[in-house]
Amino acid sequence: MNKKVVLQDLGRKDYKETWDFQEKLFQEIVTIKSNNRKEGAEQQITPNHFLFVEHPHVYTLGKSGDISNLLLSEDQLQAKGATFYKINRGGDITYHGQGQIVGYPILDLENFFTDIHKYLRLLEETIIRTIAEYGLKGERSEGETGVWLDVGTPFARKICAMGVRASRWVTMHGFALNVNSDLGYFDNIIPCGIRGKAVASLNVELGVEKVDENEVKDKIIRHFSELFETEIKIIDSLY
Repeated sequence: MNKKVVLQDLGRKDYKETWDFQEKLFQEIVTIKSNNRKEGAEQQITPNHFLFVEHPHVYTLGKSGDISNLLLSEDQLQAKGATFYKINRGGDITYHGQGQIVGYPILDLENFFTDIHKYLRLLEETIIRTIAEYGLKGERSEGETGVWLDVGTPFARKICAMGVRASRWVTMHGFALNVNSDLGYFDNIIPCGIRGKAVASLNVELGVEKVDENEVKDKIIRHFSELFETEIKIIDSLY
């Protein structure tokens, strides 16, 4: 079992380019696992990756999502400088853009535990502990993956969306935490297909113009490594 995770911060990167890179890393892990199952094969350890990225304005729809939750036409998307992709993660529609920290753990869960429910709960807990350091009480909302504020009140709002794909116990996609996000872009969708629920951003909740995103990333990685009992190795580039 290899519990080390290689961390790479891609900076600002096009969504499709990053998706392709995720798929490359994902397939490399799956191929190693497949080869390891062959009779007489020399056993290789599988790597684990964690990507940080910020995307230009983009809307993505999960495989079970409803396209009617996108409230813009193709022309309107272009006018807003946004793109749209239907992708292979779980969940419905969400938005990615500037001021948002997106994290993509590409893990072989057989290095950790074989439980997708536990994996999602630990991702949520990573964010809950991170925003707690800013004085915010993050919560889970029953039946709604992600991290929320003021659950059970008329003011419930999501601060972090999550959607993952897992195959052969290898994960991809992940979470999107609104840190300094322009929340107006969420007005163009029914976020995660959930009507009547608002979204939140860390800077708005704290009443400040801008939160240090590198500081938030450091906190995320610290809590992630504690919860997953892993060692993080930061590298410059695999891309």
